Amino acid sequence: MFVDERILTLFKRNAHHTLTYWSVFFSFGLCIAFLGPTICDLQSQTKSTIDQITWVFFSQQFLLLIGSSIGGIFKRTLLSALSALFVSALVISVIFAIIPLCTNVLLLAVAMAVSGLAMGIIDTIANIQLVTIYQRDSAVFLQALHFFIGFGALVSPLIADPFLSEAGCGNSTGNGTEIMHHVRLMLRHTPVLDHNITHSYSTHVGEEESSVHYAFWIMAIINLPVPIAVLFLMYREQLIPFCRSGTPQLLDKDELAMENQQGAEGTEVEQREHEAGGHGDIFSCCRNDNLRGLPVSFFMIHILGGLVLFMTDGIVGTYAGFVYYYGVAPPMSLPPKTAGYLASIFWAAITAGRLLSIPLSYRFQPVRLLMFNLAGAIVTVLMLLIFYTSSIFLFVGTCLCGLFLSSIFPCMLAYTEDILDYQGCATSVLVTSAGMGEMVMQVVVGSIIHTEGSYSFLLCGMIIACIGFIVFFGLMLFARMHRNYLTGTTKKSAMVEEAAPEQDASAKTEQKESS
Repeated sequence: MFVDERILTLFKRNAHHTLTYWSVFFSFGLCIAFLGPTICDLQSQTKSTIDQITWVFFSQQFLLLIGSSIGGIFKRTLLSALSALFVSALVISVIFAIIPLCTNVLLLAVAMAVSGLAMGIIDTIANIQLVTIYQRDSAVFLQALHFFIGFGALVSPLIADPFLSEAGCGNSTGNGTEIMHHVRLMLRHTPVLDHNITHSYSTHVGEEESSVHYAFWIMAIINLPVPIAVLFLMYREQLIPFCRSGTPQLLDKDELAMENQQGAEGTEVEQREHEAGGHGDIFSCCRNDNLRGLPVSFFMIHILGGLVLFMTDGIVGTYAGFVYYYGVAPPMSLPPKTAGYLASIFWAAITAGRLLSIPLSYRFQPVRLLMFNLAGAIVTVLMLLIFYTSSIFLFVGTCLCGLFLSSIFPCMLAYTEDILDYQGCATSVLVTSAGMGEMVMQVVVGSIIHTEGSYSFLLCGMIIACIGFIVFFGLMLFARMHRNYLTGTTKKSAMVEEAAPEQDASAKTEQKESS
């Protein structure tokens, strides 16, 4: 069969949990992609300037980072984890519903900050719960988990598109930052048009009443089944105090055998997690006293794994944010409507890549997929640099770039957790590092593009990808060192266990001889 019976049995046993965590990540994707296509309508709604509306993006990304950092706090019990997921998914629906009521840019920024906090908590908890459930078999299920981010990110612009205003940016589904930089470029190089563009834009948007609020309400309704699904899982697990039943469900013989096997393994993992801190939040990991006796390789795996995702997720955020600007700027000079498809193709490629990675992660080890994807991303950006005047290859390269970058995060998560034998705080560290990379790289690359020109967009991507690849080789080196450390520790403990009976026997012999 394509997937062996053990994986299928394990999935059947945890299907309800797995499907619920996947659906919560759909909420994550739904919330992360709607700002781009609705940016002009939101600017008109809040009567703000483009510079003011950029704080909406920053507030969401910054609080997403905070939520990712503290999300591990809620993993200590299943009740706290599911309660946090329920509240976070419900908050996203509420934010969608109240966005049309935010007539001030400050209110909109606060609303997006709250949604970013909820997204960060979802990001950390869902990853931790799947790793805890499936452990060494988590790679396949993590790939599917991150597929739902791309799926939600595709659905969100499709819902918003029919309700967007025809004025300004029209039906473009590009990222908001791309539109901002394009407008700034026109205003900088054509001062004469400053008054005309501003006057024309404000006149058309003011005359045409926007109906984008319907899109937000539709997304709020579409997202409502997600918190309901989490609440139903809490009911099934008898975690709701006033809805508990005294009759537990029976398992069939396959599930019972798997339960016994996983129960024994889970006890060992929980004991190791307690000794090394577990998958806690990143702050509790840093102050854990039990980390003092661990080798340097343990900490370097956390650091280098986080740096790789800092670079690669930074590329994802930067490419999705600036590919529109690169397309409309010389020497490419694509029509704005044509360039607007680039971001959509990029997200579609990420979604397809994560779907394709589900069977691949079952057939190949995460380290092989990571090496292939990182090398493929570097080659793709290099070809984009060589054929920088070809609009056809820009679309092809955007698709390939999305495919190669799509599965790096789940593969890195599975790889580091397997190296660390499911000890430490790899999930919290990696999620936090990825969020920091996406936030920081957009600011850094954006400032470089403004000073050096559009060609530096691909050059920055090439440099970042190469740095990530070099750091990955360092990660593999420390991974080998850590495995040698674990092997040596296991051998020492085995020798101690073998020597103990011999010492007891010799002691008894000495007692008999003396008597």
